[in-house]
Amino acid sequence: MTARTPQEVFAEHGRRLATGDLDLIAGSYAEDAVLITPEGAFRGHAGVRRVRGRLLADLPDADRQLDPQFADDLLFLRWSAATATRQATDGVDTFIFRAGPIRAQTLNYTLTERA
Repeated sequence: MTARTPQEVFAEHGRRLATGDLDLIAGSYAEDAVLITPEGAFRGHAGVRRVRGRLLADLPDADRQLDPQFADDLLFLRWSAATATRQATDGVDTFIFRAGPIRAQTLNYTLTERA
């Protein structure tokens, strides 16, 4: 079986995010994945569910704009997202992939109220 490319994994991850199902979303990550945010480092699928759950709660059903830049097993992602009442215009993530799943991710955004 051929390992999926980072682009394929990220595309599938996007489809999983759209469901809002945190267990399904966690399946995009390796079991020992680490997510680093300004609040600290979160590990494993439990960490994924915590970090991604917060993002989904902060920006439910948001209109998202993504600007991905891939290089080998790395993805630099600039993004923005908006709901009727909140927005993040400065989202920046970095993903590391190894032979398929997401192994590591950094995540940073500023949540603001929409005028």
